[in-house]
Amino acid sequence: MSSFPSSQTSTATGPLDLQGAFHVYDTTMRDGAQQEGLNFSVADKLTIARLIDGLGVGFIEGGWPGANPKDTEFFRRAADELSLDHAVLAAFGSTRKAGVAAADDPQVAALRESRAPVVTLVAKSHDRHVELALRTTLEENLAMVRDTVAHLRAEGQRVFVDAEHFFDGHRRNRDYALEVVRAAAEAGADVVALCDTNGGMLPDWVGEIVADVIATTGARVGIHAHNDTGCAVANSLAAVQAGATHVQGCMNGYGERTGNADLITTVANLQLKLDRAVLPDGLLREATRIAHAVADVTNFPPASRQPYTGVSAFAHKAGLHASAIKVDPNLYQHMDPVGVGNDMRLLVSDMAGRASIELKGKELGYDLSGDRDLVTRVTARVKELEQRGYTFEAADASFELLLVEEVEGHRPTYFEVESWRVITETLSYARAEDEAVSEATVKLKAAGVRYVVTGEGNGPVNALDSALRQAIGQAFPEVAKFELIDYKVRILDQGHGTDAITRVLIETTDGTSSWVTVGVGHNVIEASWGALVDGLTYGLRRHHSD
Repeated sequence: MSSFPSSQTSTATGPLDLQGAFHVYDTTMRDGAQQEGLNFSVADKLTIARLIDGLGVGFIEGGWPGANPKDTEFFRRAADELSLDHAVLAAFGSTRKAGVAAADDPQVAALRESRAPVVTLVAKSHDRHVELALRTTLEENLAMVRDTVAHLRAEGQRVFVDAEHFFDGHRRNRDYALEVVRAAAEAGADVVALCDTNGGMLPDWVGEIVADVIATTGARVGIHAHNDTGCAVANSLAAVQAGATHVQGCMNGYGERTGNADLITTVANLQLKLDRAVLPDGLLREATRIAHAVADVTNFPPASRQPYTGVSAFAHKAGLHASAIKVDPNLYQHMDPVGVGNDMRLLVSDMAGRASIELKGKELGYDLSGDRDLVTRVTARVKELEQRGYTFEAADASFELLLVEEVEGHRPTYFEVESWRVITETLSYARAEDEAVSEATVKLKAAGVRYVVTGEGNGPVNALDSALRQAIGQAFPEVAKFELIDYKVRILDQGHGTDAITRVLIETTDGTSSWVTVGVGHNVIEASWGALVDGLTYGLRRHHSD
């Protein structure tokens, strides 16, 4: 049988020493892909595999060849295109069909032909699933497990077994569930992963059952947990503490329904809290970068409150916290965020005290510690503006402009706006499906020259953005690099109906970094204008200071 390049089948960290080392097994591209809205192309999967390999995991499950044409293509291309430094690819599939020899089963043949060094077989371990879903006998199911494992081992592949619905099956028919584990282990499976497929278990239950399986069968076991009770990570840790030496999970907690165990949260807890060396030295520091990069590929924005890797995981808002952090950051943090490649953030809000402003100023390059009056002014101004609807905890760029204005005595100015207006009209002969036309006119001075520019756009804000960029761009060509990449609107006092105060957050990029600005007004266009002006001003200040 042909195999993957040597860089995948043996590494310095020895992931193929399956009997000894702890297994960290990623199933983002197979089980995680079952999340609603996730759809990976083959190119996406190749990219994700390279990213996850950078975390140092031992195994990456690539999909189900034979059952899914895209996964078959992935393994074909991976054999020639994918070079991994730490991980080994695993192909997922099922045991042979009832009444068919493993050597003659087309699905088993696809696993052989995938050229994957490891095959993970899903096997039924819940008696009712055997009888109702497989429509076969309990004894035939055991034979299906034995025959398929033994056949693939004879063909030169390593075999893991995922015991599907194991915990529910153990609670219903313990003896049979244990017999499935024995059958897999005796046939040559390196590990049997116990699956909480419905996600209904709690940590104490998982710990008790894992301990029972190990004591009764002597098999090497792993854990595959779903998050339907919100306990997937806790259940994974409980399984490890009970003796499991193989843990499965998905990046960013992707997966069907409420997701699978978050792989990074699980391994970070094992390594940082329980002192288990489950990843190669230093690679956990890549966790935040990799988690966010995978999120970019999936087009699912990373959750800001994700443990360890979220942008809010080490963010501090309350003034009391900031005062303590000023003395010692560890007073309000459970660890140094550098350990997972993240960073501490100070949020400026109406809850901010003097310490928050000082620390945030220091983060932006301003030493405010010797000017109590300045800190007091900035703090008071932040509280007053947030009372009017502004928010600075999500708009660092607008806060920096405010801080510069207070420190230097004037706001950074690259252009002076004389006036602006926007018109949206629908032609009398337009069809119902035709879009209304928006046109904006901006009059301003930049670099001593007066510009009057009219721009059109898909809606009034887009038209304003177009006209403003065209006008300023004639004096500052670097504006052509700026691009609006996110736009959020929130109505603050909905009780006032159409007269309510509106807040707009705009994220802008110059191709290398991005920044967020805020605008507030009595309507969405006025609020958007303020955020647009701040966004261009901040971008120009960055480029000119550089």
